[in-house]
Amino acid sequence: MNIYDIISDLSLVNGETKRMTCPVCNTKNTFTVTNNMGSIMWNCYKASCTASGGTRTTLSADDIRKSLGSVAEETHTATFSKPDWFVRDTKKLKPFCDEWAIDPQDLGLLYDVKEHRVVFPVVHNNVMVDATGRSLGKRIPKWKRYGKSHLPYAHGCGKTAVVVEDCVSAAIVGDGGVYVGVAVLGTSLSSGHKKYLSQFSTAIIALDPDALPKTLQFARDLRQHVKTVKILYLTDDLKYRNPTDFDNLTTLGD
Repeated sequence: MNIYDIISDLSLVNGETKRMTCPVCNTKNTFTVTNNMGSIMWNCYKASCTASGGTRTTLSADDIRKSLGSVAEETHTATFSKPDWFVRDTKKLKPFCDEWAIDPQDLGLLYDVKEHRVVFPVVHNNVMVDATGRSLGKRIPKWKRYGKSHLPYAHGCGKTAVVVEDCVSAAIVGDGGVYVGVAVLGTSLSSGHKKYLSQFSTAIIALDPDALPKTLQFARDLRQHVKTVKILYLTDDLKYRNPTDFDNLTTLGD
């Protein structure tokens, strides 16, 4: 058991706290992890347990803008320049893409040479306006937003958007040509997310099974922008391709 791997997998954004079963003593709901401006702190509240510690992570562009307030919001249209170290390297991406059965060429995936990440381009009007990178090793944070765009990562085509939490789920959902998988990559919907989703006739909220409060909040927020908003209650994250979840998605999307 590597506690750093567990902390990395949580992918906490700035200001987020997660309470869970302690990975050291296995006591339920005694272990908390918090991201406070890039300082990741964890602790088990059971007296006999020694699990505690901390590390640093890089704040995302969105986290920094939120910490600066409304002044930073005005800069969201800044131009994104693709770094020279983003390259096409299917060999480096193959293990990750094979694991999730996704096509790097179809998705236009890139490889971040400096940080050993798979890069999901955020494209608007056929122009790359931002990118999101997923660590292929133990680098923290697990997911990183490179630019300042408020647009979500999206893949697919159709009039129905399926709102998910990460790019892999969005890529898998959008692969069938029926839905557009939209990854919000955070704990809340930004104004950019809402504006983007307003173009769809239907939005289906399909977040992780343990994210019910966030799911309900997303639905409330989107009903002001999208005509039809539905909730898909999952048994597992959509990237795991659980047949029941996809059957329910098909039924909900009809």
